[in-house]
Amino acid sequence: MSKGEKLLIFSAPSGSGKTTMVRYLLDQPELNLAFSVSATSRPRRGREKHGEHYYFMSISEFKKHIKNGDFLEWEEVYRDNFYGTLKSEVERLWGEGKNVIFDIDVAGGLRIKRKFPKETLAVFVKPPSVDELKIRLKKRSTESDDKINMRIAKASVELATAPQFDVVIKNYDLEVALQEAHQLVADFVGAAQEDTSEPSKD
Repeated sequence: MSKGEKLLIFSAPSGSGKTTMVRYLLDQPELNLAFSVSATSRPRRGREKHGEHYYFMSISEFKKHIKNGDFLEWEEVYRDNFYGTLKSEVERLWGEGKNVIFDIDVAGGLRIKRKFPKETLAVFVKPPSVDELKIRLKKRSTESDDKINMRIAKASVELATAPQFDVVIKNYDLEVALQEAHQLVADFVGAAQEDTSEPSKD
């Protein structure tokens, strides 16, 4: 792959608020961001759309892409639930001159960071506690208790990887976390920021 613009990795246990953070950052035009749509073999949920939320594939189709070396990274997150980043997706967005932002599994995020160390800012979003995560996941009402318990067990392992990321944002207060994320990304991509400070009275 040819190297292009910047890569922004946002990883966290499910329910930490990383998706809300990524959506907020995508709405800031001065950051020049585009979302990298991941591929997955898991079934669609709710109103999810192919090509917008994920590239939905069958397990056999996903494995064929693995065999062909089409992924920048991929992971079997749960049994037969594969997730991955297609090289073609990143090249497409770089071709448009965009900085690429990822809402991605911890393992996948670290793999991309290792492949593109200078171009990548890897951010880990930390929840207030594992108990708070469980509450947030239950409020979603999109998964069974067994699936939620699987996610909570996985969260404990994922939290231990936080020191491997460039930055950890503690999402205890969403507004504060969003502003911190915006400042970090703006500094990394070299975006001009509006000066909102009061003019000097001298």
